[in-house]
Amino acid sequence: MKTIKCDDFRVDKEIKLSELPTFLNIDTSEKKKSKALEKTREKLSKLQDKMYAHNRYGVLICLQGMDTAGKDSLIREVFKEFNSRGVVVHSFKTPNSTELEHDYLWRHYLALPEKGKFSVFNRTHYENVLVTRVHPEYILNENLPGIEAVEDIPKDFWKKRYDQINNFEKHIVENGIIVLKFFLHLSKEEQRQRLLRRLEKEEHNWKFSPGDLKERARWELYQQYYEETINHTSKKQAPWYVIPADNKETCRYIVAKTILDEMEKYTDIKEPELDPEIKKNIVVYREQLQKE
Repeated sequence: MKTIKCDDFRVDKEIKLSELPTFLNIDTSEKKKSKALEKTREKLSKLQDKMYAHNRYGVLICLQGMDTAGKDSLIREVFKEFNSRGVVVHSFKTPNSTELEHDYLWRHYLALPEKGKFSVFNRTHYENVLVTRVHPEYILNENLPGIEAVEDIPKDFWKKRYDQINNFEKHIVENGIIVLKFFLHLSKEEQRQRLLRRLEKEEHNWKFSPGDLKERARWELYQQYYEETINHTSKKQAPWYVIPADNKETCRYIVAKTILDEMEKYTDIKEPELDPEIKKNIVVYREQLQKE
């Protein structure tokens, strides 16, 4: 199988999404890709157990992508070997009335991982510079001072939000959270095929919404704002990875391998040493239990 270099997908300079691949041929069968993913997630699971015992870091995995990019199935397949207490998935929908009474990052702060755990954001705080950028009228729901109409949104509003998000991520990284962000880069044609399959297979009809077509009509606008967002917010402490997503198996494997490769750089993550007094008396404790 073609060697995957995760650095090839990390954004460390300005990119143009139109120039990046949505499909990657890694010259192997779907069965072999599935096997490679299985081995990778087993290693991830063991690493997560060690991280849980170490209790110093939390990990935040951010997933963004157009509708049908495969975020839900990726979460299911990449994290299925994790201890259930070690990973929490948050799917952020339209803010509710309570959330709108706070600033736009408030609900994301509440969902940050505890030490020793993973949090997966299925759609993320970046919706606040993507969906709201495409639909600026949504900003009015936030009741921000001085903004009574879309026309009141100042020209530097989005640049300030990028800065706020960068500061948010810098703050949490400095307090022990490892941040990895993945954009699942899907082609417009592949999305069309996936939407058609939702309509053609009765058991998948429930996944389809007419709203999907309305958002699809804004494809180019979304691509423009995704590109701008990634270029403004891919930082050394919280990088973006643009992952080809037209093939789901390949996409899942690249994401899993990237998480594993990045986590293995934290060589200080180790299981805690057993207290010397307990270690010295292990034989005694075992004998006590055997006598019961």
